[in-house]
Amino acid sequence: MEVTNQSQTSPDTFLLMGIPGLEHLHGWIGIPFCSMYVVAVVGNVTILAVVRAERSLHEPMFLFLCMLSVTDLVLSTSTLPRMLCLFWFDAQDILFDACLTQMFFIHSFTAMESGFFLAMAIDRYVAICHPLRHTTILTNARIAKMGASVVFRGVAFFSPHPVLLKQLPYCRTRVIAHTYCEFMAVVKLACVDTGATKQYSLSVASVIGSCDGFLIAVSYVLILRVVFRLPSREASLKALGTCGSHVCVILVFYSTAVFTFLTHRFGHNVAPRIHIFIANMYLLVPPFLNPIVYGIRTKKIREYVLSFLKVKVP
Repeated sequence: MEVTNQSQTSPDTFLLMGIPGLEHLHGWIGIPFCSMYVVAVVGNVTILAVVRAERSLHEPMFLFLCMLSVTDLVLSTSTLPRMLCLFWFDAQDILFDACLTQMFFIHSFTAMESGFFLAMAIDRYVAICHPLRHTTILTNARIAKMGASVVFRGVAFFSPHPVLLKQLPYCRTRVIAHTYCEFMAVVKLACVDTGATKQYSLSVASVIGSCDGFLIAVSYVLILRVVFRLPSREASLKALGTCGSHVCVILVFYSTAVFTFLTHRFGHNVAPRIHIFIANMYLLVPPFLNPIVYGIRTKKIREYVLSFLKVKVP
């Protein structure tokens, strides 16, 4: 009885497996992952520095972009360095508390990413559909409240995740079949019925994702209605180009999220390597693409960076 009780306590460490079936390619997989992380860090830090330095960029769009950049930095930094240690140095061990902490950052900041996509879609809707009232509708105080609401929502709904897992007994293998501490991968290691815990996680993720996705879709539908009515063809094409690039980033984020969600719910026949690889893309691609699409393609930020480089480069 004593041995049984001891085996059902929380383990000191877990072992991350990586991508099952592709262990022999971990070293090579780490190269593009590291490149994406470097671009994500440099790009998002550049956006934050440019917006802070240039007062003309202190507008709703760029303030929301800064919030998204901070989210991307936290999200990618909470996963990529640890993942690269696994790929390149075979560092599989991760402390139990560190695993729970990583899990909290991943899930809460993913929810924040979704929320900031919605906030930016609302900003684009107001700017295009109600341009004369843009500054009066999206005041600094209202922007701050929107940002605080997104952060509070992410923290409030996903704080129970590590708390729930901390209380579970673990008497099965310590091996996590994943590249990072994902909630559903860890909860499978518990030796009690976790149906209610899984249901809570899936319900929260589905409600937040579906509500944000629906409101984003409505915003861009309304935007497109106005864009197609613009008298100038050049203005219409410019607006379509901007909105199109934004929609592509959002589609990448939500399509990979939906695939991961449906795989947990119904995709028992999906190969683990495919599921885990797409789950990695779900965390890595948006932080990599956001500074390119929202930063480089934004004229004001691009012009500021180019002018700065001209001063420094002889």
